[in-house]
Amino acid sequence: MSRTRARTHARVRAATALLAALTACSSNGSGDSQDGEAPPATDDRPVTVAVTPKGKQVAAGEPVRVTATGGRLTSVSVTDDEGHRLTGKVAADGRSWVSDRKAVPGAAYTVTAVTRTAAGTAKSTKAAFTTAPADKVNKVDWRPGTGATVGVAQPISLVFDHPVKNRAEVEKHLRITTSNNTEGSWGWIRDWSGRDRVDWRPRTYWKPGTEVTLKAELNGTDSGTDGGWFVRDYTTRFTIGAQQIVEVDLDRHQLTLVRDGETVRRIPVSGGTPGGDKRSWRGTAVLMAKEGTINMNSETVGLGDAYDKMVDYSMRLTWSGMYAHAAPWNARYFGNSNQSSGCIGMSDANAAWFYGQVRPGDPFEITGKDTKGVVDPGNGFGAWNLSWTQWQQKSALR
Repeated sequence: MSRTRARTHARVRAATALLAALTACSSNGSGDSQDGEAPPATDDRPVTVAVTPKGKQVAAGEPVRVTATGGRLTSVSVTDDEGHRLTGKVAADGRSWVSDRKAVPGAAYTVTAVTRTAAGTAKSTKAAFTTAPADKVNKVDWRPGTGATVGVAQPISLVFDHPVKNRAEVEKHLRITTSNNTEGSWGWIRDWSGRDRVDWRPRTYWKPGTEVTLKAELNGTDSGTDGGWFVRDYTTRFTIGAQQIVEVDLDRHQLTLVRDGETVRRIPVSGGTPGGDKRSWRGTAVLMAKEGTINMNSETVGLGDAYDKMVDYSMRLTWSGMYAHAAPWNARYFGNSNQSSGCIGMSDANAAWFYGQVRPGDPFEITGKDTKGVVDPGNGFGAWNLSWTQWQQKSALR
């Protein structure tokens, strides 16, 4: 080969190498990169996070919502200034999260959202907001108390300090669990005091041994017009005792205690005087409380100055003042005549024994021709005087 041809081949090899080098430095045929670095991928842009509510002194009563744009939420934490946490779940598509409970009045919340881009970059974003305090607070008085053992007719009863207009919303937050899946229903009634009240009763009397839990998760719920906010939750747990039914026959002037279907004792009694305001109530009344020795004054129940005395072994059956109790002053009438001012009286000895046998929640099934009428649902625990269908209709969720 001549020297001229060799030099020509060398120049061709050099040009080919230079072209290969230039091709290797480009990206997808573009020469826009600088210093040999590839441009950032479009799917690794920062994720945008939005939180509602937002700001200061915002209205309470709404869930906290977190959304992500341009990526996915992997976790969300919402806590208030007292360390209480609002739980929730990230949606299947990773784009949103909603708290299970509502933001409560007068709280400061911190939201921490962890996100991930399509390219896998993780980031934590924080946000904060505060809620306006409650201008009015609604409180609850509830029965029975935690740890109690009660009779088979005991309802769960909540009485509210202020009116409840948003009844359906409130009822949604009242959760009953039982050890044997007892069927029951809430019913809204007017308490004897004039306040709003909601009771839960089983379809039939409780089964003995049933364990019951109420969780009233009301914190952050608005009662509605003139009612105010609930600012706490309520919980009670209780157990159903033996089946005890007290049968009161005013026409025969006799009280019978039946336990688990067996007659334990029959007691001669005297009920309310026929023909006027001193008559007794009939229907099913539930023993509300064992009050022991108390002062009974007729003026408090609209009977003028008929009596004012200390009474032993007093067992309250209605808010309107009907009791079962010792009434030794009426001894000559026990078993043969109704001559009381509306209560069910018996001897000291029988009252002492009976007082020791019964418990709150035991039903008194009262019959008699000459009475004031049937015990109203709000006059004590009179829900059993309504049929199951009638009671179900009193639920705000029907």
